[in-house]
Amino acid sequence: MGRSRKRRPERRSPDDSLDRLISGWRRTESRRGSEWNVQPVGQGRSDKRYSCPGCSRTIEPGTAHLVTWRADGVLGDRADLEARRHWHAHCWNL
Repeated sequence: MGRSRKRRPERRSPDDSLDRLISGWRRTESRRGSEWNVQPVGQGRSDKRYSCPGCSRTIEPGTAHLVTWRADGVLGDRADLEARRHWHAHCWNL
């Protein structure tokens, strides 16, 4: 009986997989003269209530939405990430 020629998948650490997954979803957009990081949050990953800055309405737990933060802020990446906001997708796209 011959050997199987199937390749075994490379073993990666869980952190590596998460980083690849997150970076695959995140994108950069230009809005109002600034660069923004935009990352979708699926309904299964949303477990808190947030207030949308676009409409001031609540984003309920279990609702798919977007998280945005400045990509070109002058205070640095950490400050930009801490100032991130959760938006309804339709409010962000207006």
